[in-house]
Amino acid sequence: MAGETGAAKPSLIERWFPERHLFLRTNGDIRGHVLTSKKQMMLAGVAVAAAAWTLVASGGFIFDLVTRSQADSEVVKARAASERLNADLQARLETAVVRMTATTGGLDEMAQMVERRHAALTGVMSMFHGVDGAQAALAPAAPLDHARPVQRIVAVRMDQERLIERAGDFAQTRAERLRLAFRLAGLNPAAYAAAGSALGGPLVEAKDPQALAAILDVDEPFAVRIRHAADNLSEMRGLADAAEHLPFDRPTQARTTSGFGVRFDPFNGRPAVHQGQDFAAPLNTPIYATAPGIVSFAGVRSGYGNTVEIDHGRGFKTRFAHLNAMAVQPGQRIALGQRIGAMGTTGRSTGVHLHYEVWMDGRPQNPARFMRAGDTLVQ
Repeated sequence: MAGETGAAKPSLIERWFPERHLFLRTNGDIRGHVLTSKKQMMLAGVAVAAAAWTLVASGGFIFDLVTRSQADSEVVKARAASERLNADLQARLETAVVRMTATTGGLDEMAQMVERRHAALTGVMSMFHGVDGAQAALAPAAPLDHARPVQRIVAVRMDQERLIERAGDFAQTRAERLRLAFRLAGLNPAAYAAAGSALGGPLVEAKDPQALAAILDVDEPFAVRIRHAADNLSEMRGLADAAEHLPFDRPTQARTTSGFGVRFDPFNGRPAVHQGQDFAAPLNTPIYATAPGIVSFAGVRSGYGNTVEIDHGRGFKTRFAHLNAMAVQPGQRIALGQRIGAMGTTGRSTGVHLHYEVWMDGRPQNPARFMRAGDTLVQ
């Protein structure tokens, strides 16, 4: 009986990646190259990894653009609503003035109301002390020196209406900008606004507009607007206080190189997770703290070389690696923008650069998101 010898059935990998031969001709010389299944699988893996990283990076960029656009749209809508309300208030005020001046004793009654409103408004304006831009934005209108008394009283009352609306709009706009910055950093603004210091005095004691009006001795509509401005100011203060202690600043103005995420390791050429942001500049370029805090580590770490780590509280930590020199010590309290070292190439490094990391609750974060948040706040 004659035996049969059949060819072995190719495996799944050999069917997908069969051995290929590549011939190159140069000046009459022909050279052959063999693309084995293993080499083809490696090339395909690299292509898939590159495509996946491009998709993830593009998705993050699009998400940031959408978030910024939505927040800016909210700010525009809030301003438009405030302007419409201000125009309505002015129209109603002018009507009320005409009616009041037509009655006996209307001038004295209006003067007393203006005085009571002035006292309440002074308390609200004092809360904006120290806030950048508040003094210019909330400046009262110039007095009418040559007008009749009734005209001057009417002008002051109208300016009070405008001023309290402007205060609420100013605080709301600042709060919106802060909320946008927190969202760009991947943080929930509500979790930080609640941590702000509350406003004191009758604005806290009386949540009900009628009760607040009685405490401040002003009309209820004006008390409602005071409460609205105070609420916006309270949220703005909470977010601003939290932002001052978060690493939103840049460690250096040097150009950025390798970013956060998957990249090819410069030593072995294999894909690896890069947990920070790199900056390239000349040797000994100054490096600065991106937020106030306490130095938790200053020394040599394996792979990182000379390293400084700062604890900012709330679970946030920053790391500055490959330094040529360190200017701080463990336990030292650091201020925002304080020089902590100089750029170098110590540790596992291919050249002079800073490796900068941001950590939250023990997990690495993308430093670029925090820097974009900081750029938003200074606009």
